[in-house]
Amino acid sequence: MTNSTIETLLSHRSIRKFTAEPIPRADLETILACGRAASSSTFIQCVSIVRVTDTTKRTKLAEYAGNQPYVAECAEFLVFCADFHRHQQLVPDAKLGFTEQTLIGAVDTALVAQNCLTAAESMGLGGVYIGGLRNSPEQVSELLALPEHVLPLFGLCLGYPAQNPEQKPRLPLALMLHEEQYQELDQKLLSNYDEHVAAYYRARTNGQVTHSWSEQIQKTLTKEARPFMKAFLAAKGFSTR
Repeated sequence: MTNSTIETLLSHRSIRKFTAEPIPRADLETILACGRAASSSTFIQCVSIVRVTDTTKRTKLAEYAGNQPYVAECAEFLVFCADFHRHQQLVPDAKLGFTEQTLIGAVDTALVAQNCLTAAESMGLGGVYIGGLRNSPEQVSELLALPEHVLPLFGLCLGYPAQNPEQKPRLPLALMLHEEQYQELDQKLLSNYDEHVAAYYRARTNGQVTHSWSEQIQKTLTKEARPFMKAFLAAKGFSTR
C-alpha cells in the first residue's frame, strides 16, 4: 500500500542547489506548524528554531559550517536548537544539566526538524541538513545570541530545487532490522551494499570517487569527531551530570 506521504518520504534526497524563488510566508508557517506537531518527550517541548534571513549572518553561518555556500543561497535557513533556557525562565530552580536532558533535547529537536523537512518536500520544496554548524558551535552561539541551556544542533536549508540528484542508496533493511535480539553483521549483505554504494559514487562523480560505504565509515571513524563538543556541551549547561 502506498499514499502521498509514503511517496514523499521514499523520494527524499538532499538538495544543495536552489532557485532564487522565495518560499511564501504561509507555506513557511505551515512547515513550522508541522514541526510543532512532532512528538515531545513528556511534553517538555524543549526545541527552539532560529530563522536567519540577514545576509551577513547567513554568510557567516556558511563559513562556520565549513564553507557550504547553500547556507547563504537557500530561500530559508533554520537553526534547530535544544532549548532548556525557556524552562529555566519558568522554573528558576530547575534541575538542569542531566545527560538524559541532552538526549531528550537531541531527539525532540530531530523529530521537529524531520517533520519540517517532510512537510517542505510534500510541497515541492527541497532541503539539506547542516550538521557542519557544530564545527564552530561557539561562534554560532555568539552570532545568534544563544544563552546558556540553548544548544545549536544543526541547520536546515530550504528552497525550490535547482537539481534532481540520484538518491543515495541506504543500508538494506536486513542490515538494520534485528528480530527478537541483536544479530551480528551479515558480511555478504554488507559486501553487496558496498558494491552498490561504490557504483553510485562512480556514476555520480564520473569516476572521481569510488569508495564503498565500509571504506567511507573507516575514514570517518578513525579520526577525531569534534572533540571540543564535550567541553562546549558543559559550557552551555548540558551533560554536566
